[in-house]
Amino acid sequence: MGEGHNDRIGSGLSARLLVLTVIFVMASVLLVFLPSVTRERMSYLDDRIDAAHLAIFALEATPDNMVSKDLSDMLLAHVGAHAIVVHMADRTLMLAQDMPPSVATTYDLRTESMLQMMGDTMATLFHSGTRVVRVLGISPKDRNVTVEVVLDEGPLRRQLLAFGARIFAVSLVISLITAALVYFTLRWLLVAPLRRMTTSMINFRDNPEDESCVIRPSQRRDEVGLAERELATMQETVRQSLRQKEHLAALGTAVSKINHDLRGILSTARLTSDSLAGSTSPEVKRAAPALLAAIDRAVALCTGTLNYTRESAPPLHRSRFPLAALADELVGEPAAHNGFSVVNEVPAGVAVYADRDQLLRVLENLTRNAAECGAHRCVIGAVPNGSGFRIAVSDDGPGLPPKARAHLFTAFSGSARPGGTGLGLAIAREIMRAHGGDIALERSDAGGTVFALTLPAGGEAA
Repeated sequence: MGEGHNDRIGSGLSARLLVLTVIFVMASVLLVFLPSVTRERMSYLDDRIDAAHLAIFALEATPDNMVSKDLSDMLLAHVGAHAIVVHMADRTLMLAQDMPPSVATTYDLRTESMLQMMGDTMATLFHSGTRVVRVLGISPKDRNVTVEVVLDEGPLRRQLLAFGARIFAVSLVISLITAALVYFTLRWLLVAPLRRMTTSMINFRDNPEDESCVIRPSQRRDEVGLAERELATMQETVRQSLRQKEHLAALGTAVSKINHDLRGILSTARLTSDSLAGSTSPEVKRAAPALLAAIDRAVALCTGTLNYTRESAPPLHRSRFPLAALADELVGEPAAHNGFSVVNEVPAGVAVYADRDQLLRVLENLTRNAAECGAHRCVIGAVPNGSGFRIAVSDDGPGLPPKARAHLFTAFSGSARPGGTGLGLAIAREIMRAHGGDIALERSDAGGTVFALTLPAGGEAA
């Protein structure tokens, strides 16, 4: 099992979702708990006031508004009160025990706000002793009648506690059901796909070359489906890159071995060609320069391939030198390319701090490519810019084909001509980046091609 898996109880995303859902549902219940208990308290007190008003009707039925002590005690017991006082417009009627207990606090339901009612509810719940309270309220049967009841707070507190316990039990059941539904829904929608993607990533990390480790995306059209498809694309891209790099590494090893032997063969051919150059035969004298040039190009190709297969950047031997003098070495050099010419427009006196041979190699590669692609004229210019120095190499050729532009600086892929290896520009970019600069294609169309070489500020001097 990979590091990303952790199936311990309570440590997974599913278990955390379950616990958090229960907590959030219970938190929402707590927000309505106090208002609900306050409403239950108000209902209880309203019932006591209503029952007290009904009990007073027994007094109104007698001529002298008096009842026997037994009936009075029975009426008070029915209401659950120690005393009842009803204030009407024309008179006041009362039922009371002989010695009513002292009142601890008074609740006036006529003037209490909701916040006051909540505060009184909390006081009732948290007061553990038995208190006698006085409650005043408007009778539900007659809005002009005020009823006053003196009663024990204990029954009210027990009813509120029972009501709160029922709310808590129901809320707990609801939260558990809701949490279970949310849990299984999220597990189906999110957790299971995430676990599947995590497993695929771990397996792919352990064995990226195994095709079976690439995730098979589902048909979902939401964000999870998009993530699966993007992960599959990324894994396949990495697999192809690793396979290509493996092939290139094997090819580099083979080419290095071939080049080593080939350079020996070419060295022998060079020695033989040198002896042929001293021949008095006119035919040999005419063929010898072309043969020597071909052998030199083959040796240069072998050397360039070997240099590119090195893992480290080319070693630099920096010095300060005039850039115009370097460009002059390229003027008229490729005269054999059907009238192709190099024009030096580098300002006199401009000097750069770089590896002269390496920079010459880059410029030679660019001018030679221009000639081989059909250009007749190539211009080398240089201007300072804010971040250092810019060297422009432009030609009047037909432009690079789209396929070459797509992989311009990729070895073995970016050649603009048939049979080319594409090493020249790849090596040029490696050289420029080793200097701290870069090379980029600025323009390539029917009007010509422009390459821009940049050197850092350390390479600039007027």
